Amino acid sequence: MTSILKANAICKKFGALLVTDSVSLDIKKGELHAIIGPNGAGKTTLINQLSGELKSDSGSLTFADKDISSLSIDARARHGLLRSYQITSVFDELTAQENACLAALGSKKNGFQFWHRLLDDKASVQSANDAIASTGLEPRAHVKASDLGYGERRQLELAMALAAQPQFLLLDEPMAGMSVQESFAVVELLQKLKSQYTILLVEHDMNAVFALADRISVLVYGRIIFTGTPEEVKNNAEVRAVYLGDEEISV
Repeated sequence: MTSILKANAICKKFGALLVTDSVSLDIKKGELHAIIGPNGAGKTTLINQLSGELKSDSGSLTFADKDISSLSIDARARHGLLRSYQITSVFDELTAQENACLAALGSKKNGFQFWHRLLDDKASVQSANDAIASTGLEPRAHVKASDLGYGERRQLELAMALAAQPQFLLLDEPMAGMSVQESFAVVELLQKLKSQYTILLVEHDMNAVFALADRISVLVYGRIIFTGTPEEVKNNAEVRAVYLGDEEISV
């Protein structure tokens, strides 16, 4: 497979605390690659560095063979590198469709044109409708975001990322706070989406990770200690010793 995202020895310090320590990743186009690790391992900081919310102190990042190390989060999004769930702003007074349409408009190089009605841009409306349908939110498309349930809001956040027509999705704990039934629905959704997008997933639900991932990287104390297939990760002695323990995981 062709590489689409490469992190080369990226580091991030907060004062004297080294949070990510020479992290290197090679994400292949079309794969779902998961990052797992204990609390405090540096996973959120790493996602922030990849998305552009945080600038790395050292190292480099390339996306589709372009050095994006110095690009802002907005510039990275316009190149097709989108983060869902924690950067998306949902507007409660807008419907699900209008929120997705706003995200589609925001991804364009020309940005927003506030002198036009939100739903006047046919291309953006089509992108929004396709994204809403892809995430299973179509029956709730015309409901205000404030009236959506917790799981539905998470679906909307993903729809907003998809409406921006990404090449690559960064998903940070999409199942956090969900019921078992809601989590199962998200796993089913991601199974469908992984055939269309390259995805980097950070998630604490190990059964979901092992069901979805093509490859998994294990982050401990800011360092990648192992990368491999779910079966290889499950059977790696070091990974089991520092993180998985005796947990029973379906692969």
